[in-house]
Amino acid sequence: MKAGLYQGAKQLEVAEVPLPSIKNREALVKVSYAGICGTDMMIYSGLHPRAAAPLIMGHEFSGSITQIGPDEKLKVGDRVAINPLIHCGKCVTCRSGQQHICDNLKYLGIDTNGGFASLVSVPIENLYPLPESTSDEDAALLEPLAVAIHTVRRSKLKVGDTVVILGAGPIGLLIGIIAQKAGAAKVIISDVSEYRLNLAEKYGFHAVNALKNDIVEVAKESTFGVGADVVFEVAGNQMTANQMIDAIRSQGEIVVVSVYKKPPEINLAKMHFREISMNTTRCFTTEDFQKAITMMGAGEVDVSALISHKLSLDEFEKGFQLMEDLTSDSMKILFYS
Repeated sequence: MKAGLYQGAKQLEVAEVPLPSIKNREALVKVSYAGICGTDMMIYSGLHPRAAAPLIMGHEFSGSITQIGPDEKLKVGDRVAINPLIHCGKCVTCRSGQQHICDNLKYLGIDTNGGFASLVSVPIENLYPLPESTSDEDAALLEPLAVAIHTVRRSKLKVGDTVVILGAGPIGLLIGIIAQKAGAAKVIISDVSEYRLNLAEKYGFHAVNALKNDIVEVAKESTFGVGADVVFEVAGNQMTANQMIDAIRSQGEIVVVSVYKKPPEINLAKMHFREISMNTTRCFTTEDFQKAITMMGAGEVDVSALISHKLSLDEFEKGFQLMEDLTSDSMKILFYS
């Protein structure tokens, strides 16, 4: 079968590879669409601590079952969403029901082969039937939607709150959409890409170009000088690490979503004297993933505008080059085989 292979830092290849086999309680899934994520870009750059070449990346994907053993809920031909989290089931966090922060958590597309291929083997417990109303393209965004749902549910966001989001990539925009659903009265979002900011405005957010305006000043002006109730940090750089503290109100909450490539400097004194809380979030729970399927299927969340490109797997390297080019009009790039 055809697959997009990661062969080392900045080294990608489209190649013919052996068909995957399935073990007990696994299914073979024909990939419909698979999206590039920030984590894939980290792997591509050679910076991911676990991903080892050669590897078929891709953990955001949808597909249909082509082979499966006996199962009560799924059969050959079913369209499915894929939860890429693989937990051990044995550690303390797993046994306490928090499998998404498993001590030994693994991911399809990171620790084992993923969705940038024609076919992939997936544990049956990681497959979820798709509603007929959900397209294959949109279904490839269920994983990042689940991340956004988990992030907002982890926060203390209340009805009527003003929210600041630092970073208008797919996760940042999805957090904004879910924050609105959760009752945020105003969503202010910053980025340096005019393309992404224009898209943010279409979703009803107050978009701020960080190269032209100070997001901290905008947050203060929008809240009578008080500051945002909740700040979601989704950009992962030193500038936004500073901004998240300055843009928040006293006793407000910062939620760090980014995985920083290197540890930022944090001014804890500024947080201490204003009793600012800091929260963190990692991926999503099974419940969050199920809610993502339900919300998308009910038409409550429209992710179609986030899909900027649909490329053949033959254009594998081009997709990553577009994502790497900060001047390109790219948001979520999907591959099909």
